[in-house]
Amino acid sequence: MAVLMLACAAAAQNQPASIQSEQNPASAQSATTQPVVITLDEAIQRAEKNEPNFANAVAAQKTAALDRSIARAGLLPSVRYHNQYLFTQSNGTRNLNGVAGGPDSFVFIANNAIHEYASQAVVSETLGLAGIAQLKHADAAAAQAAALAEVARRGLVFTVVQQYYGLLAAQQKLRIAQRAATEANDFLSLTQKLEQGRVVAHADVLKAQLEYEQRQRDAQNAQLLAENARLELGILLFPDPRTSYSLADDMGTAPSLPDRTAVNAAAQKSNPDVRAATAALSVANEDVKAARAGYLPDLSLNWTYGIDAPQFATYGPLDPSLNPAVKPRNLGYSASATLDIPVWDWFSTHDRVKQSKIKRSVAKQALTQTQKRLLADLDEYYNEAEIAQKQVASFEQSVKDATESLRLTHLRYKAAEATALEVVDAENLLAQAEQAYADGTVRYRVALANLQTLTGVLP
Repeated sequence: MAVLMLACAAAAQNQPASIQSEQNPASAQSATTQPVVITLDEAIQRAEKNEPNFANAVAAQKTAALDRSIARAGLLPSVRYHNQYLFTQSNGTRNLNGVAGGPDSFVFIANNAIHEYASQAVVSETLGLAGIAQLKHADAAAAQAAALAEVARRGLVFTVVQQYYGLLAAQQKLRIAQRAATEANDFLSLTQKLEQGRVVAHADVLKAQLEYEQRQRDAQNAQLLAENARLELGILLFPDPRTSYSLADDMGTAPSLPDRTAVNAAAQKSNPDVRAATAALSVANEDVKAARAGYLPDLSLNWTYGIDAPQFATYGPLDPSLNPAVKPRNLGYSASATLDIPVWDWFSTHDRVKQSKIKRSVAKQALTQTQKRLLADLDEYYNEAEIAQKQVASFEQSVKDATESLRLTHLRYKAAEATALEVVDAENLLAQAEQAYADGTVRYRVALANLQTLTGVLP
């Protein structure tokens, strides 16, 4: 019965996607849909489109770029077209000529007439150190946002690589567990035949039976881990994580480790963490300048051209007291220059300067710490990758040795020169060696991805 269950499980694992979708419609798309084959590069591209944290970092970068454009526009003259109509209540009096609505016939002295029309083009410009500091602040903030977006991108690549090869390793371990269960079943059948021929004792059958049952449980656990890893990666790649897909298996073609000198040079040149910390210090420096600008005066220039008159017209009505041939002109311009000199603000500017200096001190410490962290990470990540690369070759040799050991132990057992315990130990050693080889390969790939977070290049 146990053999039949294992055979059914293996057959289900090898079924086409169309048959599996009929048996489990909740986790498949349709009977005719073929699984999507995903390479590592495609997985990274899909994750960049679907991962929300990376999308937030990109949005922050774009927003910072727009802030920079807004700050630059603040230094340039602004133009607006002002239109206004004012109505003022009459006070009931008339002017010397008996005309209602004269200069003495409205209530509010701040207004010019009962009916007043304003239609003017206004050009304004404010000159001061604060505006320049704000522009430089926006420049540094945009550089910081770009660096943080690159940090997020590299972190996402690392996550994708980790889950991509983690899934490949989980699938490989599943195949190892299924093969080990098949070997355990074959060994159980062998011991039963040898017991019937009175060659071995019943204890060997019991040992083989226990080993087979354990291998079945291992295969079930491996199946669960592989499915979980598939769903976790599917969250990054697809709108529906249950989408049927397969990965391009390149576990056996890992790239070689780049030269340490090249890695150090690339990390020193293009590390986004250092760039972000440097930009943060620049932002803090400009904040100090902007705070100090509160001590300095601002010059505001204003030029206005248009109409501000009781009539919405280029010329006003004839005035009998003036030359009858000349109409008063409503259309004209005015200009003003204002110099605002700060005198007393209850030390608020002084406090803002102190506040910005404190933040600048923190930014300097953060930059120093980031630079030290880079130097340490370079050595740590490279040493990790170097050891992992060496161990991959060692694990591969261990698999070959364990395979040969199992073959020889089987031959010795059939010749009654080995015990059942030796066969089980040989089977366990082979399964452990193969699993260690899968883990070692993933470890090397993840170590290379760690280097990529520092250098920006995925080997």
